[in-house]
Amino acid sequence: MLRTALRNILAHKARQIMTVLAVCLGVAFVSGTLVFADSTAEAHRAAASKSFADIAVSVTAKEPPPGAAANRPAGVLDDALARKLAGVPGVAAVRPSADGSAALNAADGTPLRVRPGANPAAGYVPGKDGKDSRYPLAEGRAPAHSGEVAVDSGTAAAGGFRIGDAITLATDGPVMTERLVGIVTTKDTRVTAGGTLALFDKATAQKLFASPGHYTGIDLSAAPGTDQFELSRRVTDVLPADRAEATTGAAQADQQAILVDTLTRGYEKIPMVFAGVSLFIGSFLIANTFTMLVARRTREIALLRAIGASRRQVARSVLLEALLVGLVASAAGFLLGLGIASVLPDVLSTGENTLPHGPLVIGPRSVVAALGVGVGVTVLAAWLPSRRAAKVAPVEAMRTAEQPPSAARSRIRAATGVVLLVLGAGWLISLSGAKDASEQNLRSAMLGCGLFVAALIVLAPLLAVPVIRLTGRLSGRFGITGRLARENALRDPRRTAATAATLLISTALVAGLAVIGNSTGQALDRQAAAGLGADYVIGSRTPTTGVDPAAVRRVAGTSGVRTASAVTDSTLFTGGGTEDISGVDPDTVNDVMKLDFVSGSVKDLGPGRIAVSRTLARENGVTTGGRLNARLGRGQEFKKYTVVGVYQDNPIAHDALGARSEVAKNSFVPGSVQRILVRTDGGTVSKSTEERLRTAVGNSPLLKVQDREALVDEAAGTMADLLNVMYGMLAIGTVIGALGIVNTLAMSVAERTREIGALRALGMDRAGIRRMIRLESVTVAAFGTLLGLAGGLFGAWAVGSLANGAMEQYSLALPWGTLLLVCLASLAIGAIAATVPARRAAALSPLEAVAEA
Repeated sequence: MLRTALRNILAHKARQIMTVLAVCLGVAFVSGTLVFADSTAEAHRAAASKSFADIAVSVTAKEPPPGAAANRPAGVLDDALARKLAGVPGVAAVRPSADGSAALNAADGTPLRVRPGANPAAGYVPGKDGKDSRYPLAEGRAPAHSGEVAVDSGTAAAGGFRIGDAITLATDGPVMTERLVGIVTTKDTRVTAGGTLALFDKATAQKLFASPGHYTGIDLSAAPGTDQFELSRRVTDVLPADRAEATTGAAQADQQAILVDTLTRGYEKIPMVFAGVSLFIGSFLIANTFTMLVARRTREIALLRAIGASRRQVARSVLLEALLVGLVASAAGFLLGLGIASVLPDVLSTGENTLPHGPLVIGPRSVVAALGVGVGVTVLAAWLPSRRAAKVAPVEAMRTAEQPPSAARSRIRAATGVVLLVLGAGWLISLSGAKDASEQNLRSAMLGCGLFVAALIVLAPLLAVPVIRLTGRLSGRFGITGRLARENALRDPRRTAATAATLLISTALVAGLAVIGNSTGQALDRQAAAGLGADYVIGSRTPTTGVDPAAVRRVAGTSGVRTASAVTDSTLFTGGGTEDISGVDPDTVNDVMKLDFVSGSVKDLGPGRIAVSRTLARENGVTTGGRLNARLGRGQEFKKYTVVGVYQDNPIAHDALGARSEVAKNSFVPGSVQRILVRTDGGTVSKSTEERLRTAVGNSPLLKVQDREALVDEAAGTMADLLNVMYGMLAIGTVIGALGIVNTLAMSVAERTREIGALRALGMDRAGIRRMIRLESVTVAAFGTLLGLAGGLFGAWAVGSLANGAMEQYSLALPWGTLLLVCLASLAIGAIAATVPARRAAALSPLEAVAEA
């Protein structure tokens, strides 16, 4: 039986190639993604290790405990401590540092690569040789006085800077203009991964990030032969235990690698989604291929049974073929995956996020995954065909044609399909009253969609006859070739349905996601400015930074501004989780926010009194007049807050509202402002108004000035990943669908050799033969596409109720252009897939065809 399996694989190499390609695609994405993830992580670690290669121990100040900040003495990290640490045994050198963050504007005035954690700034602290070894100079000189700055070479190139240029930047508050005096290089992975670096002289850095004469950290290098951990213990012994702590350089390198990895971790999710989709769709192609092979070899299998082969041996031979095909596909897919892993850093890198390059890391996880996925999917997909092969009786060796399925089997299929359809549709319809998109509801929706698609796949052979007869009226317009194409597609409904299954699944996925994505995108557009009464929003790019208080006054005094209401954002910790709270001015908030209070009023805000959104009130079981146990910000204890009002969910107001005077005391930056809501005279929105507002805030790179349209555009950007996934799945589905159609048509042409020869003998020319095969392919593709559209649209309608429960602005909106593109792409792939089989059929000579048959 082993020799038989090997002979069968060699005898059907062309048909097995399609299966190998389908599995190869999925394995390539899986192994490529895992190798990419391992290689990127190792590159992060290697780069971080280089950054901290000469740092054995770092000393930093401890965060003060809650309530102790007022009586806490000045920072302990100063020159006196640096001299004391220099005397610790094993310390070779001491290098104080004053580090923070700074956002820069490019030469054209636009913010440059501003994002959390990616804009470090530091003081240039020269050693005895007059140089700071962390930042080797590439051009110019180091900053030595106030008003001077140096940047790294990547920042200079991205920002269009040259030595002598004036650079506008901000650390937290007022905008500064510094003169560029030097360009350096750095190994800091936060910068090389697409961030920026700004260097100041030591005194300026101390003033900005610590306090005059003090530092944010002191780095120590170890003498040869000194262990980092032992040195860290010695340093800890001389530090004030309650005010400073020591960390090894290795630990810092690990922390920085984790930080950069966190910023780029999401990049491996999309390729893994493609892998799952390709394997799922490909499994149907594999099952269809082995089913057709078993059907064609019915007489051969019957003869094997007649000469003594047992059912178990026959089943094992089919599974052995699948195992060998899976091994070949896994090996090919793994090699292709290495190519994918090598190009992913360039494909996924953007101007804002640059992924590091490094040698490919091939770990056991990626190898085992490639073999397990490739072999596992292939063998599992061949399991049902192997059972069908085992049931072939010896007497079937006397038959010349494949027997149609029995009436009992058809009834069982119909009953199974109807049960799945009722369960899936009923499950989805039951979610129409869902109030939110909770994890439980999402799981239920996924299960319902899965049951519904499974029902369509089971019922597809039964639906093929009426659907193809209906759509066949169009192909009938092509004359006899069109009618023959329709009858050929109806000759074996099971094979037609199995061939169309790949397009059915991919079309259902893409159509469903397209509808949900389009509907959600429009809802986000409406929601972005739904609760906004202001004409402009000036806001900080990160919650840990704020607007210069002086800028608030300048905005209020800007020509054309009627109201400028400052908002402070902070965090409200409740028993149920973490919420966002906005500190507002009760006297002006109604002029800049559209607040719809269910009960209570914003006028009652004050110390110890807050208003909450309807969702937050429901989750915590509170109403107006009730008490909510919560903690505001990081420096407070839990206490009871009186709820003075409940308002409809409002993205501008966030989850809760409090008096700004109270919220500002406990914001990320105490006393700061995160947003300014601006109402203009007559609701004027113009380029000149926006420029005046940007000038009022000093054109700070930390701030965004957005009107309603800009807010909507920003919200629409959240759908980019979903659209990428959607179009990626469309591409994968069409490719695998094409492989399935090619495989089926190639086998169909081989089976119909005598029939095609007879048609040629009766006068049909080669062009007619090609047209018949192409129309048959398009008919099958149209069948799969129609079922997929039906399943996808119904699933999107049902699942949309979850979004409607979580987002009041949600309503079903069909993306007609995308749906038309899906239909055209499926039909086009059907026509293209038929090219080779049609050419092969047309090349048959009538006499040779009859003789071969």
